[in-house]
Amino acid sequence: EVQLVESGGGLVQPGGSLRLSCAASGFTFSRYAMTWVRQAPGKGLEWVSTINSNSDNTYYRASVKGRFTISRDNAKNTLYLELNNLKTEDTGMYVCAKKRVGGFWDGAFIPSNWELGQGTQVTVSS
Repeated sequence: EVQLVESGGGLVQPGGSLRLSCAASGFTFSRYAMTWVRQAPGKGLEWVSTINSNSDNTYYRASVKGRFTISRDNAKNTLYLELNNLKTEDTGMYVCAKKRVGGFWDGAFIPSNWELGQGTQVTVSS
């Protein structure tokens, strides 16, 4: 059974930083692309970033590029997202996702192609 357990969220002031983690189990972590998505209150899922299975390529939505960094440790079965220079519009539930098939990003986040965790809340407020 695939399990994805996120941690590291919290309340932070604008300009602050957080590091999110996603502990994965129940599958061979190193074989799959991994993604972070977020959901703001009252809104739908929004793709944030993806990393290929071997970390050779990373992808970001425009609004977080240069502020967020996705990484993974295949030896520890863990996915990370470092969030810097946070803005109020970054507030939301951050969820990690495992691609159902394959190790590479194919250019679009289609929810049915991914298995999602429960998420960790990030609130950016002064």
